[in-house]
Amino acid sequence: MTARKVMLHIEEESNTATFKLQGTPTIQRLSSLEQKLAASVDKVKAKNIVWDLSELESMDSALAVLIAKHIKQAADSGHHVTLNEMQDEVKKMLTMAQEHTHFNSVFEAPKESILQAIGADIIDRWIKFGAFLGFFGQLSLTFFSSFYHLRHIRWKEMFFEANESGIKALPIIVLTTFLTGVVVAYQSAAQLKLYGANIFIVDMLGISILREMAPMLAAIIVAGRSGSAYAAQIGVMKITEELDAMRTMGFDPYAFLVLPRMLALIIMMPILIFFADIAGVVGGMLIAKIDLGLSPTLFLERFVEVVSIKHFWVGMLKGPFFAILIASIGIYRGLQVKNDTQSIGFNTTKAVVESIFAVIICDAFFSIIFTNLGY
Repeated sequence: MTARKVMLHIEEESNTATFKLQGTPTIQRLSSLEQKLAASVDKVKAKNIVWDLSELESMDSALAVLIAKHIKQAADSGHHVTLNEMQDEVKKMLTMAQEHTHFNSVFEAPKESILQAIGADIIDRWIKFGAFLGFFGQLSLTFFSSFYHLRHIRWKEMFFEANESGIKALPIIVLTTFLTGVVVAYQSAAQLKLYGANIFIVDMLGISILREMAPMLAAIIVAGRSGSAYAAQIGVMKITEELDAMRTMGFDPYAFLVLPRMLALIIMMPILIFFADIAGVVGGMLIAKIDLGLSPTLFLERFVEVVSIKHFWVGMLKGPFFAILIASIGIYRGLQVKNDTQSIGFNTTKAVVESIFAVIICDAFFSIIFTNLGY
């Protein structure tokens, strides 16, 4: 038996229009049926529309969506739409189409108030900070337990990282602090000459470079150079599942990868600050000779007299703390990398920005503390 094609009859009497479907629907006939239904919305003048699907033999999802769409359009146009009795399967399919189909809808993100956005952002940052504290706690346990098991420390790897993170960074740090000393001395000399206070350039350079500028510049360069390298290296190892393989073989990634990098940076940071101090003072001494006529001998004699050794030790003390922040943030960001290359770039950038920000905040705390203590 050949199935009858679906047919649509529209009858309009007084204030009621009846849409009656008969036959078995086919996908080939839906196009013409859709055009007829779309045209009927504007042509039908009756206020009430009745859909008669009692003689419809079956209904697929395409026809159900088409009818549901027309019913919605008619309702939006101000018509009152009712449905006559129909077969259970037809009713079930039409109900499903009406409940789960969205017509001419454009997704719009739910609007939220400024307070909601701020609150959500604070909660998200608090959760991430908690995750970082958990990582830092695990790292601290590994760090302090290593002093009871010195033979478990990978000394070869530590010296390799000291060379990569410290010795190879020495030229750029020395050059940067030397030029900074030159710039600061040159700008200060112009003002000091106006008051005949040339000799006081030694006081200003010595204290500012030893206490603040050399440690900060060294830490910022290391953060940009080594912090990003740590994040990228460990991120790639996570993507290639090397970290999972290490855990499977019984190796602790914290002791095997994290600890050598942390120890190397803690050892090398004060050394880098020491050379940065020398370079900055030499740069200032050069400008003092050229622009202010202060001989190196006079400069150094004044330097020894007015610059207390405490300023040197304050700057050196900051080194290990800066190193811990840079290494921990860089490694943490590496562990946060997801399984895609875009995540490596994102977390590497975050490692540098967050490391520099943390170093500046830490330096501010040190300044407040030492000033209040009289140092």
